[in-house]
Amino acid sequence: MPERFRVSKSEEPNNIFGKYSDSRTILEDEDRAREKLLPSHNAGHRKTHVQGDGAEEQPFVSEKMSGYETNLYLYSEEMEDRPRISTLISSLANYSNTIPPASNDPDARPAGGGARMGTLMGVYLPCIQNIFGVILFIRLTWVVGTAGALQGFLIVLSCCCVTMLTAISMSAIATNGVVPGGGSYFMISRSLGPEFGGAVGMLFYTGTTLAAAMYIVGAVEIVLTYMAPGLSIFGDFTKDQDAMYNNFRVYGTGLLVVMGTIVFVGVKFVNKFAAVALACVILSIMAVYIGIFRNINGKDDLQLCVLGKRLLRVAITDCHKNISGAIYQMFCPNGTHSCDPYYESHDVSIIQGIKGLSSGVLLDNIYDSFLENGQYVAVGKNPEDIEPMIAEGGQNGQVVADITTSFTILIGIFFPSVTGIMAGSNRSGDLADAQKSIPIGTICAILTTSTVYLSSVILFAGTVDNLLLRDKFGVSIGGKLVVANMAWPNEWVILIGSFLSTLGAGLQSLTGAPRLLQAIAKDGIIPFLAPFAVSSSRGEPTRALLLTIVICQGGILLGNVDLLAPLLSMFFLMCYGFVNLACALQTLLRTPNWRPRFKYYHWSLSFIGLSLCIAIMFMTSWYFALLAMGMAGMIYKYIEYRGAEKEWGDGIRGLALSAARYSLLRLEEGPPHTKNWRPQLLILVKLTSDLVPKYKKLFAFASQLKAGKGLTVCAAVIGGDFTRSYGEAMAAKQSLRKTMDEERVKGFVDILVARNITEGLSNLVQTAGLGGMKPNTVILGWPYGWRQSEDDRTWQVFLQTVRNVTSARMALLVPKGINFFPDSTDKVFGNIDIWWIVHDGGLLMLLPFLLKQHRTWKNCKMRIFTVAQMEDNSIQMKKDLKTFLYHLRIEAEVEVVEMMDSDISAYTYERTLMMEQRNQMLRELRLNKKESLGVVDLVDFNEMSTEEKLPLVKHHHVLLDWLMVQSIVDQHHPNIDAKTATKVRFQEPGADGDKDNKVTENEPTNEPNSQTKTEDNENSTTEKEDLSEKECHEETKENSISEEKKKPVTITPDEGNVRRMHTAVKLNEVIVNRSHEAQLVILNLPGPPKDTKMERESNYMEFLEVLTEGLERVLMVRGGGQEVITIYS
Repeated sequence: MPERFRVSKSEEPNNIFGKYSDSRTILEDEDRAREKLLPSHNAGHRKTHVQGDGAEEQPFVSEKMSGYETNLYLYSEEMEDRPRISTLISSLANYSNTIPPASNDPDARPAGGGARMGTLMGVYLPCIQNIFGVILFIRLTWVVGTAGALQGFLIVLSCCCVTMLTAISMSAIATNGVVPGGGSYFMISRSLGPEFGGAVGMLFYTGTTLAAAMYIVGAVEIVLTYMAPGLSIFGDFTKDQDAMYNNFRVYGTGLLVVMGTIVFVGVKFVNKFAAVALACVILSIMAVYIGIFRNINGKDDLQLCVLGKRLLRVAITDCHKNISGAIYQMFCPNGTHSCDPYYESHDVSIIQGIKGLSSGVLLDNIYDSFLENGQYVAVGKNPEDIEPMIAEGGQNGQVVADITTSFTILIGIFFPSVTGIMAGSNRSGDLADAQKSIPIGTICAILTTSTVYLSSVILFAGTVDNLLLRDKFGVSIGGKLVVANMAWPNEWVILIGSFLSTLGAGLQSLTGAPRLLQAIAKDGIIPFLAPFAVSSSRGEPTRALLLTIVICQGGILLGNVDLLAPLLSMFFLMCYGFVNLACALQTLLRTPNWRPRFKYYHWSLSFIGLSLCIAIMFMTSWYFALLAMGMAGMIYKYIEYRGAEKEWGDGIRGLALSAARYSLLRLEEGPPHTKNWRPQLLILVKLTSDLVPKYKKLFAFASQLKAGKGLTVCAAVIGGDFTRSYGEAMAAKQSLRKTMDEERVKGFVDILVARNITEGLSNLVQTAGLGGMKPNTVILGWPYGWRQSEDDRTWQVFLQTVRNVTSARMALLVPKGINFFPDSTDKVFGNIDIWWIVHDGGLLMLLPFLLKQHRTWKNCKMRIFTVAQMEDNSIQMKKDLKTFLYHLRIEAEVEVVEMMDSDISAYTYERTLMMEQRNQMLRELRLNKKESLGVVDLVDFNEMSTEEKLPLVKHHHVLLDWLMVQSIVDQHHPNIDAKTATKVRFQEPGADGDKDNKVTENEPTNEPNSQTKTEDNENSTTEKEDLSEKECHEETKENSISEEKKKPVTITPDEGNVRRMHTAVKLNEVIVNRSHEAQLVILNLPGPPKDTKMERESNYMEFLEVLTEGLERVLMVRGGGQEVITIYS
């Protein structure tokens, strides 16, 4: 059996669900399996069991004919390339995610069957563990004392509101379908797109890594400050803050190495230790609550020494003013009698540190006590109490504020205490019912932790004296942790519990961050992260772990929790803000796929959450906020320009669709104003037999013209039937898209399959675009091989398309000599010459201006030539034209060329005569060809396509005669040397070039037939003679035709043709004389003949050839009948 065919409950549907194209092979595999499993058809309703990957065996198939083969045979062909409904439903029912958990529980494996985790174990407890952190134990009391009960409660409430609103938004996203493990990164990237997802993913990764640094520094602070002060390397850190932070850096680095080694070696230990850390957190909090209520009347063994209103850091036994005492030595240094004035004017007192809830101390702690860096911790805000009176003496004995505090700064320091709400969504792959567990578990965890935090604010403010609350490191009570002294039964419960829980949180961060980085790298949206997608032989993200340790070391070198906390708050706030943005966008856009099971959300709540996140970011630290936003912006732009294209059905795409719809409806209200007109390009591309563009320089030219920032639609027509040519059309579309990418043309690709090329091009001209974004300018290639073809209708596609574009009132650009046009990487120097023959709405002047916006043409100068006749005042024309260009703000040289009246030259007459001779010879060739094939007047052109490609050997001598005349006339042309003529005649390979033109004749329409009839009627006498001669003797007929063709000099040229040829020749002489060295010549394209007779169309093509003869790069322009440039602002 093939490898992909597996008979099991979970694997088979996934294989079938993978690709519709594999379903036919799978059905064949089922038939072979049926033959092997059911060798006999007389086994009744026997069922065969095959052991699959799962533990459960199931019946595979019975000998009874399937209902799909009897009742739904009408859809048998549909089922060959599309899955059956039963298979589809089974696939969805057995869907299992394959993305491993990326964050807080990285080593967890999906539990099988009923062993999957529920709400309590899978979401609630992990969130509790991650939310309760080191800030709760070492900073919450200081925050409450500094901000006061009122503002402290508001700080905690604001942070909790952010997480609650984010949890509501996250619950809506997480319940909108299956969310594999990946947490916020997966949700944001799939909701807002790869650019936002990658940027926020990197922010979340950075925040998680810095959180690990904060936990490590916090753990070192707990050990050195409260558990073992004697381990200090840099002396007494209670007297020197720099010494304390240096200790944190040294011990933090050592602890990081140990923890990094543990993560590298034993991830299972980290997961098992998580349960111990969770137990420590819960027991520690319970011990604090019990201690607070046990000490409701205060704690007598914890006392403070106060000088006046200032808090002192001396032992209670030394709290006196005796000369031999420590306080005297502090304020009266060197035993002198010159003491600090504040010492002399205030007495020393001893107060109770923990007063209890019954003492009413809550009223003393209601208001804030913010200080500047270096001010003393004292009761009230009297400058005499908080400002140092002298520079020396006494400062070492007082408690000093080490940082400037304010409401916003304290929010930044406290906010990391409420992070960790993503722990449940990170485990979504391990949950029995993620869509039920994530909202309930996360919201309940936030409610629980918020209740603990808010109640702690009130309980701490109602239990502890204000001075002790503001003593950040507990130096006034001998270097003890304030919250630990409230706990029951002993302070060591809190010290050991907080240390272990902090270690556990640090290990979780060091384990989850590398996996998050690896998940981002594996998505392939940030190319430079590709090396970090590699796993070790044990499946561990070793490279990502090393980078995480390096970044974490950078955070540890800051050495201060108060600096780390606001920094990582920025990253988490941005992450939460984008979660809210994702939910709000999806709700407002009302995308069809937005159907969350969690119904208790609203876009206004998400916007409030987003606004709170942004407000807190800038309130906390505007420069950190700008740093985080700048980092996100750089990653966003990097992914946008260099990252891989991902289509995740995200909300930003939906927003783009809504914006596009709104804009299109607005544009539909009326035509664009002249000031807003820009070329919206429709490039009609000719494809070779290999379905690649024949002239790629058309794309380069369009790219250079796109400095106008218009729309570009690249389209081509393939001849044939759509039902049979669909694959060919898709291949051509990919080929055009590749060419557009190579030439850096931003736009859209369209392929049309039509039986008739001309009709297909007409349909594209009529229907391309949408609403107000319809193309207004067509770029059409020149049919270079029209002269060499024996088919009299080779130019029909070109001319009919020109007529269609004109009828659609669209501008037309026809570049001639496109292969000589510069690439987009080239730079050209020289002149762009505009020959302004007739007014076309200003398009001739706008096009070179747009071209000069591109680096290729930027160094060229514009020259505008206009033609004056004898009756014109050329001096006044030049003056008026300069004034006009001045008002247009276009810099260009102006020249007025006077064309003198002159008689028609012999060269013009001969050229016209030669042109009409060619038309007559081609007509006779066509008639002889039809007669030799036995074709009557009504010709089926579908049957002629093959014969048309055959060489007519017997008429080659006639064409040779005509070519000899052509060469003789060329020698008489005064302004074209042999080298230039060879270059600019554009004699490019016509084997592929005429292919599309020939296809147009295959359409069995009445138009070619009617034209054939008309031409035959005009030459009815000659045709009847030829037919009678054919009936008599074919050889005699051929001789007579040869004799007729040898008499071209008897033809009298048409007067109108002679005049048109005269104009083309004279104008060409002037243009070649003035612009033969120009880099580009832009001139008006004459209108096509309204008469569709073969002679008139052939003559028109000849006139264009004569007009552009001797010029290397020509752009023929025909305006759309609308003013495209204005002098007004």
